[in-house]
Formats: sequence, C-alpha cells, structure tokens
Amino acid sequence: MLRLFHLLSRLPLGLLQAVGAALGLLVYAASPRYRRSLHDNLMQAGFAPRRLALQAALHAGRMVGELPFVWLREGHGAAVRRVEVLGRACVEQARGEGRGVLYLTPHLGCFEVSAQVAALWGPITVLYRPPHKAWLAALAGARVRPDLRTAPATAAGMRPLLRALRNGEAVGLLPDQAPSAGEGVWVPFFGRPAYTMTLPARLAQLTGARIVLAFAERLPRGAGYRLHLRALSRQLPQDTQQATACINREIETLVRECPQQYLWGYKRYKVPAGAPLPPAQEQAA
Repeated sequence: MLRLFHLLSRLPLGLLQAVGAALGLLVYAASPRYRRSLHDNLMQAGFAPRRLALQAALHAGRMVGELPFVWLREGHGAAVRRVEVLGRACVEQARGEGRGVLYLTPHLGCFEVSAQVAALWGPITVLYRPPHKAWLAALAGARVRPDLRTAPATAAGMRPLLRALRNGEAVGLLPDQAPSAGEGVWVPFFGRPAYTMTLPARLAQLTGARIVLAFAERLPRGAGYRLHLRALSRQLPQDTQQATACINREIETLVRECPQQYLWGYKRYKVPAGAPLPPAQEQAA
C-alpha cells in the first residue's frame, strides 16, 4: 500500500482531489447510513442538509484523495509550498513570550497539512492513535519528518507533549476527536452533549502554552490551501470542564466559516466504551 501511495503521489493534486471527490460521491450515494449521519449532524448544527450534505461528502472524498500528495510528494515538501498562511502573528507572539504553542486543528479542511507548515517554524509533536493494521502503520509513518514528531494517544504520550510545550515547542491536537473513557467530559457541541477531550485545557493550564486554532482551507481545482491561524477569542476559565466547553464554542465558530469542509460523517456524539452516559440519557435512565 505504501508503494501505491508513492505512485499516486506523483499525480497532480487537482487530479487526486477530483478522484477523491468521485469516491466521496459514490460513498454518499451507496450508503444510507453515511447519508443519515451527515444529514443528522448538519441539522444538529443548524445547517440545511440539502445544501451542504453533498458538498461535505465531496470534500470528505477530496481529503482522502489528497493524502498521497500531502504525505509523500517530493519528500513531503510539495504540499507546504502550496499553502498561504494567514494569522501567523499570533504564533510569533507566543514564541516571543517564550511560550509553547498548542495548535488545535479540528476535522476541517486539510488538517494533515497544518502540522507540516507548523514544522517549518520549529519542532512540533502531534498526538495520534497508533493504527492496528500494519499497512496503516506504515502509511502513518510517512507523516514523520525531522521537525514533525508523533506521540501516541496513551498515558505515555502525555510526557512528550508536556516536555515539548515546556521547552517552548509546539504540539498539535485534533480537539474534536472523541477521547477514551476517563479522558473527557460531556460539554455542548452545536447544542448537543459531546464527549470531549480535556487534554487541550489541561495542557494549557499545566504549561502556560498559547492555544492557536488552525485550519487549512482547501482551495478549488488543486490550487493548494489557505491556512488560517488565530488565538482564542477569550481567556480560558480555570475550571477544566468550563474551559473545554469554551474550546468547543471556538471550534464551532471555525466550522461555521467553512461548513462544507468539515468532516460531518464523523461520529462526534458517540459514547466511548466505559464512558458515562451524556446528561440527557442519564436522566432518562
């Protein structure tokens, strides 16, 4: 599979995204379950599914199609050369203050390229879940490069994250990824309780790191990406649950700016094994 990805990486980005979009359309047409998930999540967020569901499916396909180019083309460098960066001043301000930078990158746009760009400015450690299949592990290894390290989403993975931030380096997280039981709290996400990781709030509290929201908007016809960077609009509360809810609200604001590129098919409202039920279900029980 890695060899196939290397071969695909030689194709133009626009072509790979077009093939991915066709795949996204096929999945949307063939899977009632996927369509229902898209529609339900869009409606929950207050969007009109008829207008956005198909666009979201096409962008989900483009996300898959562009991976060989983003991970492997020209020694990992081709994708970052096609990124326009907006808002880098908030990163430079944090570095000027001697703080680490905690990038929070939701499942919006091409989140894979965001960390690659950040690695151009200094070392970054990205949290990830090790895949169970060997061929997926080999593909995941293609992400690693000199200034882009990975840490497993386990208790042991906390140490390199803390060390990096305390050393004034960067860390990257997907804050809208459902955590394992005991690692999250139920807080609203588009008006519905979602089991949300407390790790970003805890890392910021423990290290004094500056949180920077990031998303790489996918530009039309393979033109590349526009990376949006911005500081939080308000200071986080000291209470971890309140801080986590605040982060979710910030992510909602990002998603509303570019809803067609959000991964709406993701099971954001699932109950992880062993986690407590969300508040409404607790009351019903």
